Amino acid sequence: MLGRFLEYSVHAPDPGASLDFYQRLGFSQAEVGEAWPHAYAVVTDGRLCLGLHGEPFAGTSITFVRPNVLSHLASLEHLGLELEFRHLGNDVFNEVGWRDPSGHLIRLVEARTFSPVKRGPGDTSICGYFQEIALPATDPGTAKHFWERLGFVGLEEAEGQLPHLVCTSDSIDVGLYDPALLRAPALVFETADLAGARARLAALGLEDATRALASLRADVASIFEAPEGTQLLLMTPRASG
Repeated sequence: MLGRFLEYSVHAPDPGASLDFYQRLGFSQAEVGEAWPHAYAVVTDGRLCLGLHGEPFAGTSITFVRPNVLSHLASLEHLGLELEFRHLGNDVFNEVGWRDPSGHLIRLVEARTFSPVKRGPGDTSICGYFQEIALPATDPGTAKHFWERLGFVGLEEAEGQLPHLVCTSDSIDVGLYDPALLRAPALVFETADLAGARARLAALGLEDATRALASLRADVASIFEAPEGTQLLLMTPRASG
Protein backbone atom coordinates (compact mmCIF):
# COMPACT_ATOMS: atom_id res chain seq x y z
CA MET A 1 0.00 0.00 0.00
CA LEU A 2 2.69 2.49 1.01
CA GLY A 3 5.61 1.27 -1.05
CA ARG A 4 8.91 1.09 0.83
CA PHE A 5 10.17 2.99 3.83
CA LEU A 6 12.52 5.77 2.71
CA GLU A 7 13.54 7.70 5.82
CA TYR A 8 12.58 9.03 9.20
CA SER A 9 12.45 12.74 8.38
CA VAL A 10 13.34 15.27 11.08
CA HIS A 11 13.94 18.99 11.23
CA ALA A 12 17.62 19.64 11.90
CA PRO A 13 18.16 23.41 12.37
CA ASP A 14 21.89 22.79 11.89
CA PRO A 15 22.11 19.84 9.47
CA GLY A 16 25.92 19.96 9.53
CA ALA A 17 26.05 19.52 13.30
CA SER A 18 23.55 16.67 13.22
CA LEU A 19 25.40 15.04 10.31
CA ASP A 20 28.68 15.19 12.22
CA PHE A 21 27.01 13.75 15.32
CA TYR A 22 25.55 10.72 13.54
CA GLN A 23 28.78 10.03 11.72
CA ARG A 24 30.53 9.97 15.08
CA LEU A 25 27.91 7.45 16.19
CA GLY A 26 28.94 5.22 13.30
CA PHE A 27 26.30 6.13 10.71
CA SER A 28 27.25 6.60 7.05
CA GLN A 29 26.31 9.60 4.94
CA ALA A 30 24.28 9.02 1.77
CA GLU A 31 24.54 11.02 -1.43
CA VAL A 32 21.41 13.15 -1.74
CA GLY A 33 19.66 14.46 -4.84
CA GLU A 34 18.04 17.83 -5.49
CA ALA A 35 14.43 17.06 -4.61
CA TRP A 36 14.39 19.51 -1.71
CA PRO A 37 15.31 23.20 -2.02
CA HIS A 38 16.49 23.37 1.59
CA ALA A 39 19.62 21.98 3.24
CA TYR A 40 19.29 18.21 3.43
CA ALA A 41 21.46 15.28 4.51
CA VAL A 42 20.83 11.58 5.06
CA VAL A 43 22.59 9.16 7.37
CA THR A 44 22.12 5.41 7.75
CA ASP A 45 23.25 2.56 9.97
CA GLY A 46 22.29 0.04 7.29
CA ARG A 47 18.74 -0.49 8.59
CA LEU A 48 17.51 2.99 9.50
CA CYS A 49 17.77 5.98 7.16
CA LEU A 50 17.44 9.34 8.87
CA GLY A 51 16.68 12.44 6.80
CA LEU A 52 18.04 15.68 8.28
CA HIS A 53 16.06 18.61 6.86
CA GLY A 54 17.20 22.17 7.33
CA GLU A 55 13.62 23.49 7.15
CA PRO A 56 10.64 22.34 9.28
CA PHE A 57 8.67 21.92 6.06
CA ALA A 58 6.10 19.60 7.60
CA GLY A 59 7.62 18.39 10.83
CA THR A 60 8.90 14.95 11.80
CA SER A 61 7.49 12.24 9.57
CA ILE A 62 7.80 8.60 8.59
CA THR A 63 8.46 8.86 4.87
CA PHE A 64 7.75 6.20 2.26
CA VAL A 65 8.50 6.14 -1.47
CA ARG A 66 6.19 4.89 -4.20
CA PRO A 67 6.39 5.77 -7.91
CA ASN A 68 3.51 7.68 -9.48
CA VAL A 69 1.93 9.03 -6.32
CA LEU A 70 -0.87 10.68 -8.29
CA SER A 71 -2.25 7.39 -9.58
CA HIS A 72 -2.11 5.98 -6.06
CA LEU A 73 -4.11 8.84 -4.55
CA ALA A 74 -7.55 7.31 -5.11
CA SER A 75 -6.67 4.15 -3.18
CA LEU A 76 -5.43 6.24 -0.25
CA GLU A 77 -8.60 8.32 -0.18
CA HIS A 78 -10.66 5.13 -0.44
CA LEU A 79 -9.22 4.18 2.96
CA GLY A 80 -10.73 7.37 4.39
CA LEU A 81 -7.40 9.11 4.86
CA GLU A 82 -7.64 12.87 5.22
CA LEU A 83 -4.65 14.34 3.43
CA GLU A 84 -2.99 17.18 5.29
CA PHE A 85 -1.17 18.30 2.17
CA ARG A 86 -0.75 17.30 -1.45
CA HIS A 87 1.94 18.68 -3.73
CA LEU A 88 1.17 17.28 -7.16
CA GLY A 89 1.93 18.51 -10.64
CA ASN A 90 4.38 18.47 -13.51
CA ASP A 91 6.60 21.16 -12.01
CA VAL A 92 6.83 19.92 -8.38
CA PHE A 93 8.20 16.94 -6.53
CA ASN A 94 5.04 14.91 -5.99
CA GLU A 95 4.24 14.11 -2.37
CA VAL A 96 1.25 13.75 -0.07
CA GLY A 97 0.98 13.60 3.70
CA TRP A 98 -1.53 12.60 6.36
CA ARG A 99 -1.53 11.75 10.07
CA ASP A 100 -2.18 8.58 11.99
CA PRO A 101 -4.84 8.53 14.76
CA SER A 102 -2.32 9.85 17.31
CA GLY A 103 -1.25 12.75 15.08
CA HIS A 104 2.05 11.40 13.74
CA LEU A 105 2.81 12.51 10.19
CA ILE A 106 3.20 10.03 7.34
CA ARG A 107 4.63 11.22 4.04
CA LEU A 108 4.54 9.50 0.64
CA VAL A 109 6.91 10.73 -2.08
CA GLU A 110 7.22 9.62 -5.68
CA ALA A 111 10.96 8.97 -5.89
CA ARG A 112 14.04 8.36 -3.77
CA THR A 113 15.77 11.49 -2.52
CA PHE A 114 19.17 9.86 -1.88
CA SER A 115 21.28 6.99 -3.15
CA PRO A 116 21.59 3.65 -1.32
CA VAL A 117 24.63 3.17 0.91
CA LYS A 118 26.50 -0.13 1.09
CA ARG A 119 27.22 -1.36 4.61
CA GLY A 120 28.17 -4.79 5.87
CA PRO A 121 25.43 -6.98 7.36
CA GLY A 122 27.02 -6.73 10.79
CA ASP A 123 27.64 -2.98 10.72
CA THR A 124 25.85 -1.09 13.46
CA SER A 125 26.26 2.23 15.23
CA ILE A 126 27.25 2.92 18.83
CA CYS A 127 23.51 2.69 19.60
CA GLY A 128 23.34 -0.96 18.54
CA TYR A 129 20.90 -2.78 16.28
CA PHE A 130 18.02 -0.62 15.06
CA GLN A 131 14.64 -2.18 15.83
CA GLU A 132 11.77 0.23 15.25
CA ILE A 133 10.31 3.70 15.19
CA ALA A 134 8.45 4.09 18.48
CA LEU A 135 5.30 6.24 18.54
CA PRO A 136 3.15 7.20 21.54
CA ALA A 137 -0.39 6.05 20.73
CA THR A 138 -3.31 7.44 22.70
CA ASP A 139 -5.41 4.47 21.54
CA PRO A 140 -3.02 1.66 20.55
CA GLY A 141 -5.82 -0.58 19.26
CA THR A 142 -7.11 2.09 16.88
CA ALA A 143 -3.57 2.91 15.78
CA LYS A 144 -2.83 -0.77 15.16
CA HIS A 145 -5.93 -1.06 12.94
CA PHE A 146 -4.84 2.06 11.05
CA TRP A 147 -1.38 0.67 10.29
CA GLU A 148 -2.83 -2.72 9.36
CA ARG A 149 -5.02 -1.04 6.75
CA LEU A 150 -1.82 0.37 5.26
CA GLY A 151 -0.39 -3.12 4.85
CA PHE A 152 1.41 -3.66 8.17
CA VAL A 153 0.97 -6.69 10.43
CA GLY A 154 0.15 -5.83 14.03
CA LEU A 155 1.50 -7.95 16.90
CA GLU A 156 1.53 -7.64 20.66
CA GLU A 157 5.02 -7.33 22.14
CA ALA A 158 4.50 -8.06 25.81
CA GLU A 159 7.92 -9.51 26.66
CA GLY A 160 10.10 -6.51 25.82
CA GLN A 161 11.43 -3.94 28.27
CA LEU A 162 8.35 -1.81 27.54
CA PRO A 163 5.11 -3.60 26.58
CA HIS A 164 3.69 -2.31 23.31
CA LEU A 165 2.15 -3.21 19.97
CA VAL A 166 4.44 -3.55 16.98
CA CYS A 167 3.27 -3.05 13.40
CA THR A 168 5.74 -4.75 11.12
CA SER A 169 6.46 -4.63 7.40
CA ASP A 170 9.25 -5.77 5.12
CA SER A 171 10.96 -2.37 5.27
CA ILE A 172 10.25 -0.83 8.70
CA ASP A 173 8.64 -1.65 12.05
CA VAL A 174 6.51 0.85 13.95
CA GLY A 175 6.04 0.40 17.70
CA LEU A 176 2.90 1.75 19.38
CA TYR A 177 3.40 2.69 23.04
CA ASP A 178 1.17 3.95 25.81
CA PRO A 179 2.03 7.68 26.22
CA ALA A 180 2.36 7.01 29.95
CA LEU A 181 5.37 4.83 29.09
CA LEU A 182 6.82 6.85 26.21
CA ARG A 183 5.89 10.50 25.82
CA ALA A 184 7.55 11.31 22.49
CA PRO A 185 8.54 9.46 19.31
CA ALA A 186 11.86 7.64 19.55
CA LEU A 187 14.22 5.48 17.53
CA VAL A 188 14.68 2.16 19.31
CA PHE A 189 17.95 0.23 19.30
CA GLU A 190 18.96 -3.02 20.95
CA THR A 191 22.42 -3.29 22.47
CA ALA A 192 24.04 -6.08 24.46
CA ASP A 193 26.51 -3.58 25.95
CA LEU A 194 24.29 -0.86 27.39
CA ALA A 195 26.94 0.39 29.81
CA GLY A 196 29.49 0.70 27.01
CA ALA A 197 27.02 2.50 24.74
CA ARG A 198 26.17 4.90 27.57
CA ALA A 199 29.82 5.71 28.09
CA ARG A 200 30.48 6.32 24.39
CA LEU A 201 27.39 8.53 24.07
CA ALA A 202 28.39 10.46 27.18
CA ALA A 203 31.79 11.03 25.56
CA LEU A 204 29.94 12.68 22.68
CA GLY A 205 28.34 15.10 25.13
CA LEU A 206 24.94 13.43 25.45
CA GLU A 207 23.18 13.29 28.79
CA ASP A 208 21.34 10.12 29.80
CA ALA A 209 17.73 11.21 30.36
CA THR A 210 16.45 7.82 31.55
CA ARG A 211 15.48 9.21 34.96
CA ALA A 212 12.95 11.48 33.25
CA LEU A 213 10.89 8.41 32.30
CA ALA A 214 9.67 6.49 35.31
CA SER A 215 8.72 3.61 32.99
CA LEU A 216 12.37 2.86 32.17
CA ARG A 217 14.69 0.89 34.43
CA ALA A 218 18.23 2.20 34.19
CA ASP A 219 19.68 -1.30 34.10
CA VAL A 220 17.81 -2.25 30.90
CA ALA A 221 17.33 1.01 28.98
CA SER A 222 18.69 4.49 28.33
CA ILE A 223 17.29 7.39 26.36
CA PHE A 224 19.33 10.18 24.80
CA GLU A 225 18.52 13.24 22.70
CA ALA A 226 20.42 13.98 19.49
CA PRO A 227 21.39 17.59 18.66
CA GLU A 228 18.23 18.18 16.57
CA GLY A 229 15.99 16.65 19.26
CA THR A 230 15.57 13.09 18.01
CA GLN A 231 15.05 10.65 20.88
CA LEU A 232 17.37 7.61 20.85
CA LEU A 233 16.10 4.78 23.04
CA LEU A 234 18.65 2.03 23.78
CA MET A 235 17.48 -1.25 25.32
CA THR A 236 19.12 -4.47 26.34
CA PRO A 237 17.89 -7.65 24.62
CA ARG A 238 14.72 -9.05 26.15
CA ALA A 239 15.13 -12.05 28.39
CA SER A 240 14.64 -15.38 26.65
CA GLY A 241 12.64 -18.28 27.94
